[in-house]
Amino acid sequence: MSDEAPKPQAKKGGFGRVLLWLGVALLVVILIMAGAAIGGWVWINQQFEAEGPAGPEETVLLPRGSGLIAIANQLEREGLIADSQIFRAMVTLDGGDRSLRAGEFAIPEGASMADIYAILQSGDTIQHPITAAEGLTSAMIVRVLNEADVLRGEIGEIPAEGTLLPETFLVDRGTSRQELLDRMESAQTALLDTLWDDRAENLPFDTREEAIILASVVERETGIGSERGLVASVFVTRLRRGMRLQSDPTIIYGTTGGEPLGRGIRRSELDNADNPYNTYQNDGLPPTPIANPGTASIRAVLNPPQTDYLFFVTDGTGGHAFSETYAEHNVHVRALRQREREAARRGG
Repeated sequence: MSDEAPKPQAKKGGFGRVLLWLGVALLVVILIMAGAAIGGWVWINQQFEAEGPAGPEETVLLPRGSGLIAIANQLEREGLIADSQIFRAMVTLDGGDRSLRAGEFAIPEGASMADIYAILQSGDTIQHPITAAEGLTSAMIVRVLNEADVLRGEIGEIPAEGTLLPETFLVDRGTSRQELLDRMESAQTALLDTLWDDRAENLPFDTREEAIILASVVERETGIGSERGLVASVFVTRLRRGMRLQSDPTIIYGTTGGEPLGRGIRRSELDNADNPYNTYQNDGLPPTPIANPGTASIRAVLNPPQTDYLFFVTDGTGGHAFSETYAEHNVHVRALRQREREAARRGG
């Protein structure tokens, strides 16, 4: 029989149970954290999708070069979103931090941050119409752009007469005036590129520049769309026959640079051969355009209708009376004078 005392025995499975409990505790912590994270994500997403504070007819102008932080802060500062940090976080998680566009945007009433994010990604900016009417001189068009408060910047110099295509252009707020002027010039070049090769044969001019000169005279002679082709046909026929254009607007341009004369043309101005734009005294086309013609007038001179008209005169009602012979033209002139006398008597 041994004299040694028996050794104590460890309880079976004690260490394993400790590890088990530690594992369970860790899992519980993980689940709690995961639950909190999920709950936090759900809350953030709810805030991102929730109705926002924007009122009716809200707009926001985001300057070019604005980053996500600046955009989010501006949206919160202007009362369009409730929390810039949530907006930044969600946009960043979506990978859209570099896809937000600059410009002026319309924000619907109550738009959520998600709605605003989609709007800024779309680039669907508010477009402002800028209209330069047909027949304006280049100096007049520059004045129109200078008076447009949605444009910015200065114009370096007045473009050459007749190099701009006057029409309505849609622009973002903040577009530079020079940029829009360049667009007008490019638009005219593109139009001529399209129309030039399909011009009529045997026209009495050879270059695009001459076509614009004649189109500018047509533009200044009538503001009625249906008459542009007829006016163009008169001038084309006159040039083919070696007749002078005898256009009043050319005299005015040579006298005032295209600004309104404010009175009738004087006999001395009709007889002034030193005015290079006086097509009563000088053969052929004026030396330069007298305005910026629109698309319809350019089309008219490149493809004028076939007529035998050589004369036209205002009919006193806003339009013109066209004639093939000088005798017929005189009849129309006498009728015009009679209407003018009757109108003067009624006015007296």
